[in-house]
Amino acid sequence: MDNKMKFFIALIVILSLAGLLIFSNLPLVYNILNTNPQDANLLSNETLDELFIPEILENESEDPSNAIFSLEAKKGSKTFFQGINTPTYGYNGDFLGPVIRVNKGQNVTINVRNSLDEHTTTHWHGLIVDGDNDGGPHQMIKSDEIWEANFMIEQPAATLWYHPHIMDITGKQVYMGLAGLFYIDDEISASLDIPKDYGVDDIPLIIQDRSFDRNGNLVYDFPQNMMNDGMIGDIIMINGTVNPNFQIRKDLMRFRILNGSNANLYTIRISDNSTFYQIASDGGFLEKPVSLKELTLSSGERAEILVDFSSYTKGDVPSLVVNNNTALNFEIDDVENSSYAIPEYLTEVPRIDIEKASNQRAFRLQGMGNMVSINGKIMDMSRIDEFVSLNSTEIWEVTTVGQMMHSLGHPFHIHGVKFQVISRNDNPPPENEMGWKDTVMVYPAETVKVIMQFTKPGLFMYHCHNLEHEDAGMMGQFKVE
Repeated sequence: MDNKMKFFIALIVILSLAGLLIFSNLPLVYNILNTNPQDANLLSNETLDELFIPEILENESEDPSNAIFSLEAKKGSKTFFQGINTPTYGYNGDFLGPVIRVNKGQNVTINVRNSLDEHTTTHWHGLIVDGDNDGGPHQMIKSDEIWEANFMIEQPAATLWYHPHIMDITGKQVYMGLAGLFYIDDEISASLDIPKDYGVDDIPLIIQDRSFDRNGNLVYDFPQNMMNDGMIGDIIMINGTVNPNFQIRKDLMRFRILNGSNANLYTIRISDNSTFYQIASDGGFLEKPVSLKELTLSSGERAEILVDFSSYTKGDVPSLVVNNNTALNFEIDDVENSSYAIPEYLTEVPRIDIEKASNQRAFRLQGMGNMVSINGKIMDMSRIDEFVSLNSTEIWEVTTVGQMMHSLGHPFHIHGVKFQVISRNDNPPPENEMGWKDTVMVYPAETVKVIMQFTKPGLFMYHCHNLEHEDAGMMGQFKVE
C-alpha cells in the first residue's frame, strides 16, 4: 500500500470519528449554533433568584384515614430568565408540581386530569401499588380525560416522586416540566429528632438540567439514530430555579434530593468539601447515617442528606455543587443553633435472605441513542417478557454490556417493588446502598445483583431510567400473578 493510499484511509477515519463526535453531541452543537454572545449574556442570569419551594398539595378529605388529591397536567409559561417567558408543562402550575404528602396506612385517591393536547400518564415512582394503579404506559390518560388512582399506603416513610410514563414521549413531557415529589410519613419519621419543618429546615431539591435557545425556549431535540446518552442540558436548575439562592439557619439542615434529569448523572458536594450525612435512599431511611464528601445519583434516584451549617458565620455563602458547577448558593442567617444532632441510629433495615430467592433472572442492557435493548429485545406493549409469582422472592442480575463509545451506563428501575442491592461485580455495595432502592445505576461493563419480593399483582415495567433510552424501547414488562 503506497503512502497516498495510507493517507487517504487515515483521512477517512479521522473525518468519520469527527462526524461521530459531532452527532453524539448534537444538542450541544445546536445550542452553540443558535446562541450568540449577546444571547449567552442574557441567559446567564447573573442575579440570584430565591429558590422556589413547591407547595404541599391540599388533602381534600376530612377523614384522617383517607387522602384525596387533584392533579392537572397542563401547559404553562415560566420566567426562567428575566424578561423571557418560556412555554412549559406542569402539574397544577407552570413547571413541576406540588408535593403530595401522605401517611402510612392511609387510603389515597388521586384524580389526574389531562389538560394537555396529547396523551399522558402519571406514574408513582417508588410507590408499591398494584399494576392497575401504577401509572405506567397501560394507564394512559387521553386529552381532556381524568384518571382515578386508588391505593393504600403500606410502605415506610420515604421520598418518592411522580412523572409521566407515556410510550415514546416520556422524555419530552418530563423535560417540559411534568414531575413532582411524593412524601410518605410514618411513626418512625415522626419520632426521629431530625429536621422536619418543610421549607424551613427540611428542603426539597429537584435537580435537573435543561438547554434553551436564543428565545428562551426549552430545547428538546434528542437526535434519533445517534450515538449519545440521552438529552443532557447545559444549565443546571433546582426546583425550576436557575442560579438559586436560599437563606438557611446556622443549624442542621435536611435536603431531600431527586435527580430529576432525563439522562444525566449528578455528583453532589458542598463547595468547601465538608462532610455531610446521607440518611435515606430511594425507599426510605438507612439504618444509620453515612458520612460522605460527595454523592452520585443517576436519573430517578433520591437521597436525603443532613448538612451541619452551625460552624458557619452570618454572611458566609457556601454552595451546593453539582458536577463541579455551583447549583445552589446558601446564605447563612443569624438564627441560633437548635438541639439537633446527627443521629447515631435511624431504623431497622432487615436484609432479605438470599436463600429465600426462588428464581434468578438476567437482564443485559445494551446500546445508545435509539439503538438500545434489554436481552436483545426492544419494548413491545403486546409482549409480556417475564412472569413472576405473587409473593415470591427473586434475584435479578442486571448487566450493562461494555462498549467503546458508552460513557454513562444505565440507571435501572423496577416498578411495583423496593429492592436491596446484593453486589456490584460480586463486591459488596457501598454503605449508602444498603437500604431500600427502586432505581440503581449500572455502570459500563458492570453487573449489579438485586433482591426483592413481589407483593402486588398486575402488569409492571422494568427499564432504563435514561428517559430517551426508555422511549427508544429499553424497557420490558413483567406480570405478577
